[in-house]
Amino acid sequence: MLKVTGNGSITTCDGITRRDFLQVGALGAIGLSMSHLATLKAAGAVTQGHDEKAVIMIFNLGAPSQLDTWDMKPDAPREIRGPFKPIKTNNPDIQISEIFPLHAKLADKFSLVRTCYHTAAAVHDTGHQMLQTGRLFTGGVNTPHAGCALEYLKGRKTDLPAHIILPEPMGPTGGNLPHGQDGGFLGKAYDPFVLNADPAKKDFKVPDLLPPSEIGEARLQRRRELRQVVDDTVKSFEASPDARLMDVNFQSAYRLMTSTQAREAFNLTKEPEKVRERYGMTRFGQCCLLARRLVEAGVRFVTINTFITVFDEITWDIHGSKPFTSIAGMKDIVAPMYDKGYSALIEDLVQRGMLDNTLVCNLAEFGRTPKINPAGGRDHWPQCWTSYFAGGGIKGGRVVGKSDDIGAYPVERPVKPSEVVATIFHSLGLDLEAHLPGPNARPFPLVDFGTRPIMELF
Repeated sequence: MLKVTGNGSITTCDGITRRDFLQVGALGAIGLSMSHLATLKAAGAVTQGHDEKAVIMIFNLGAPSQLDTWDMKPDAPREIRGPFKPIKTNNPDIQISEIFPLHAKLADKFSLVRTCYHTAAAVHDTGHQMLQTGRLFTGGVNTPHAGCALEYLKGRKTDLPAHIILPEPMGPTGGNLPHGQDGGFLGKAYDPFVLNADPAKKDFKVPDLLPPSEIGEARLQRRRELRQVVDDTVKSFEASPDARLMDVNFQSAYRLMTSTQAREAFNLTKEPEKVRERYGMTRFGQCCLLARRLVEAGVRFVTINTFITVFDEITWDIHGSKPFTSIAGMKDIVAPMYDKGYSALIEDLVQRGMLDNTLVCNLAEFGRTPKINPAGGRDHWPQCWTSYFAGGGIKGGRVVGKSDDIGAYPVERPVKPSEVVATIFHSLGLDLEAHLPGPNARPFPLVDFGTRPIMELF
């Protein structure tokens, strides 16, 4: 992954060695291999602005309790229904938890899928993989993130990368498996661009995307020297077609670093203070605002990790005992910032006329146990949980699927992770029968045969 850090370092661009750059540097930074760039251009797949579809994937790492959020069971026994009450929304067909009052005003904009499930192990990593790639990591096959597959199939629209992860990739969550947030078997060239910084901090900036006058002469000189290294290398095999493609790739990487468009997209100080405050001056809230700016600037896919790990902060992982929180802790700590950030994002997209072309999907790796545990929390439960979607062709105010009386199992319209990912691809207008170059260069289907989107949402 190309990482941009808050202290001003880009791992592939400033002060790197000649070997580092030639191994992966610029090619990985721009997300295009040399041969595929030529293929995309020949096929006309690198669009020039006419394709406006985009996705903002909010991944609720830790997994919210369906019974305390989107699929409440107020008539169940207390040890099942939990401490919260359902509230009315602006859609008479939907009730949600009282901990999301701002969501309640937007229930006509999003639709719920209350019957997501999977049959793999009840550990965070497996759910992360399946909900972002459509497949479980098995047999050594690491399927690329949906945003990485999109970049392979459609390229980028602007100087900015096609897929960006905010604020940073998922960290440890108790397992040793891939989280599904990289290019997988497509290779490093299709890894997402990663911010690796907290946009809520007062000193947040992306220094290596600043204009030359602010970069400083010393750093600018290093860039010139790096360019000279590449120029010299290109001359050594300039008779090869790959030489010209390498130069094109370097130009693209260099353009990203010096691009006014990229610099402006990341510059949150361009937003009125009232707008920033509406999103909430939290890491999640400012990531939502930054995601809107990036999509507006032409980024095709933005993944927001609501949390990074389940160990170092209070998250949706409400086991009750320390270092985790209880159900009540979720209400006091997690829900307010989440409710504020998401509602501001949807309202902003509506006001700017962007929601129709921007799918906002809120996903999680599994649900929580129907019965509250002795510590006052709920444990892992992949048998049933809720995901929800807005924009991108989705009809708001709908409920797909029905769980049983205690929110434990689907009783109508069960939905597999692969169907969730197929829904994302469908919203983007991708051909579900397309193939990727899989392991050993064999064609690998974008979705498994017979997997269909959740068409009830459209």
